[in-house]
Amino acid sequence: MNYVLIYLLLLPFRAIMRLFYRPTGRSLIIQTAKIGDFINITPMLRALGQSELLISKAVEPLARHDDTVSRYFLIEEAKRSFFAKLKLAFNLMNRYDNVYLVQPNSVNLFFAALCNAPNKQFLRTYVRKSYHKTFYRSASGIVDHSKTDLTLDSYLKLINRDYRYTDFPKHATSPLWQPPAPPAALLNPRSGIKIGISISAGNRAKTIPASIWQQLMASLADLPCTFYVFGPPAEQPWLDELLSLTGPKDNIVSLIGELKLEEVPWAIAQMDFYISSDSGNAYIADAQQIPVIMLYGPCEVREQRPVNNVLFIGPDNIAASTFVFATRFQFDQPAEKLFGLDHDKLTRIQTFITHNLE
Repeated sequence: MNYVLIYLLLLPFRAIMRLFYRPTGRSLIIQTAKIGDFINITPMLRALGQSELLISKAVEPLARHDDTVSRYFLIEEAKRSFFAKLKLAFNLMNRYDNVYLVQPNSVNLFFAALCNAPNKQFLRTYVRKSYHKTFYRSASGIVDHSKTDLTLDSYLKLINRDYRYTDFPKHATSPLWQPPAPPAALLNPRSGIKIGISISAGNRAKTIPASIWQQLMASLADLPCTFYVFGPPAEQPWLDELLSLTGPKDNIVSLIGELKLEEVPWAIAQMDFYISSDSGNAYIADAQQIPVIMLYGPCEVREQRPVNNVLFIGPDNIAASTFVFATRFQFDQPAEKLFGLDHDKLTRIQTFITHNLE
């Protein structure tokens, strides 16, 4: 509610600044969520050619290596103080002809509404506060998004109501950025099938249990698979738990802590397949045209999912309970049930792998 009060106080100043507005040809996309969500705005970046961004520091390494991004601002810097918010609001106010609001939370609505851009297109989701209507009144157009609308389509509709996700490809970095010193395990990979896995997820409730990974790896034992474990240093305990079940394995290769975020797209591009829950790396793999096996658990895959060569494995008779704009961090069912694999699901995974190798 404080953002509304500040916004109303600044309206006279915005009106004065509008007198000095001149067309700039610039576009701003506001998306301050995490990795997968950033990947899913890259079709917008392709459609616009060059854009500026208001993003989270979590995805800055990707934006820094993207030739479709001409400049970016970090939301964390604006949140440091009241004066930092005012400074950013002033910087954005007359800078753009087009503003595309992808993640419409209170702070992002505040910055978007204060812009004097003649074309302001806002996403309106199933989660909003009653006072958000004050901000939406400043929009030139609104795209409504439901839990079963594909985010890729909804985002592109902000630019053109006829655009669809098939019109513009995704990317992770553009062009694909190669690390100057890749891990030795990727410079001299083992022969056979290279399968990248995300052993955990940013939302820990989406973490696939170690026992499920053990079961999956055992089911693929007849294939010459090597599993490359991706993740930041904090995910080492999950790998330790897996290895406590499997014992030492030559075909489990740890990349945990060995890659910076901007290096991950290139590393995933070296894989033949990628397996994970609904995590950021699944979307990076999809952007790199790597076949993805997604154990989606409680997530609503009609709303957000990889869209290229992908196999979806989900729970039986359990409705989706977490969504892009209504994320949950704990669930009613145990992870073993949400991500459980029976004979049929394991067969589907093995068949997907073998068919893609033909």
